[in-house]
Amino acid sequence: MVKVIMHGCNGHMGRVITGLAEKDEDIEIVAGIDPFDDGHNKYPVFSSVAECDIAADVIIDFASAKAEDALLDYCVEKQIPVVVCTTGLSEEQINKVRSSACKVAVLKSANMSLGINMLFKLLQDAAKVLVPAGFDIEIVEKHHNQKLDAPSGTALALADAIKEVVGDEYYYKYDRSQVHEKRDPKEIGISAVRGGTIVGVHDVIFAGEDEVIEFTHTAYSKSVFAKGAIEAAKFLAGKPAGMYDMSDVIASR
Repeated sequence: MVKVIMHGCNGHMGRVITGLAEKDEDIEIVAGIDPFDDGHNKYPVFSSVAECDIAADVIIDFASAKAEDALLDYCVEKQIPVVVCTTGLSEEQINKVRSSACKVAVLKSANMSLGINMLFKLLQDAAKVLVPAGFDIEIVEKHHNQKLDAPSGTALALADAIKEVVGDEYYYKYDRSQVHEKRDPKEIGISAVRGGTIVGVHDVIFAGEDEVIEFTHTAYSKSVFAKGAIEAAKFLAGKPAGMYDMSDVIASR
């Protein structure tokens, strides 16, 4: 059985993962990290990762970006693999994730769902054909009104996947409200919508002359991300130092 520390255990995703783990015979959450705790968890909860003295095989990280640096230091020191699901990391923090992966196993994904990770490959195949034919690329992401970061990490990951095949001359355009000029063909437009309880919708639009092709992924429940995080934790436990992603999890199945 894989023993897990849940970083951000009392956040929404932490609670969903805790509920799913209780029904999974192959995984057990042995400790949680969260500055706010009402005592409802069946496992001990520590206010900071530095206080945690419970042995574990892997950490699942669904917490605030401001806690990321301390978490990575802890994982390297204790040699505990970590599944990084937290979004909104700064460029410096992303670099720290990469450098930490040289010392301990790290799996990072902006979105843990199987569907989104399959979409990355589909978009690259589409871009290879459509972009040379003059199609414009737009990404519209929609999330609930409590989400702090915009655009979403998933939207950026989708754009990154496309940019890998279309070239570095393409760049991201986040806001056109103050720019009164026609669209640059090299733009990858990214727009964010925040409202209600939308779990997550990502539309990728390839707009050409007289035709439009759209790829849409809709998450109806956060359990899709929780299930992916649990599977990632099972995969990462015992792995040597290195950078992993959900494609490695998918390939191992």
